[in-house]
Amino acid sequence: MVRRRGVMLVDAIVAAVLLGVALAVLIGLGGRALTSQSQGEQLQTAAMLLDEQLNLVLARGPDNYAARFPTRGPCEAPFENFEYSLDFSGGQSGDAYRVVATVTWRASGRTWTESVETMIAPRLGDEADPERRPGEAVNRWY
Repeated sequence: MVRRRGVMLVDAIVAAVLLGVALAVLIGLGGRALTSQSQGEQLQTAAMLLDEQLNLVLARGPDNYAARFPTRGPCEAPFENFEYSLDFSGGQSGDAYRVVATVTWRASGRTWTESVETMIAPRLGDEADPERRPGEAVNRWY
C-alpha cells in the first residue's frame, strides 16, 4: 500500500509538470499570435494611409503638388501616431512624375516604415474634370 502511494505521488508530480509545460507553451503561442495580430493591423493601417496619400496626389495632380500642399507631417485623427512623407521627381517635358509615399510609426519600442513608389502622369490642360468619353461608341460585340 505504501509503495502504491509513492507511485501515485510521482504520477501526480509528473502530471503537474506536464500540465505546467503545456500551459506555458499555450500562453507563449497566444502572446505571439496577439503580437502578430497587432503588427498586421498596423501594416493594414499603413497601407490604407499610403493609398490615401497617393490618391490625393492623383486627384490634385502631381505638378506643383509640393508648393500647394504639405508633403510631410502627421496623419489626420485617429492616426496621429503615423507620419507621412511624399517625394516627387521627374515630370519634365510632360513625363510622368515618380512619387514615393512613405508612412512611419512607432510600435513596440521600434520605428516601422513602409513605402510605395509609383508613376503619376501630370494633368494636361486647365479643365479640372475633362470629358473622357470616346468620340464614337465602342462596339464590344464581335
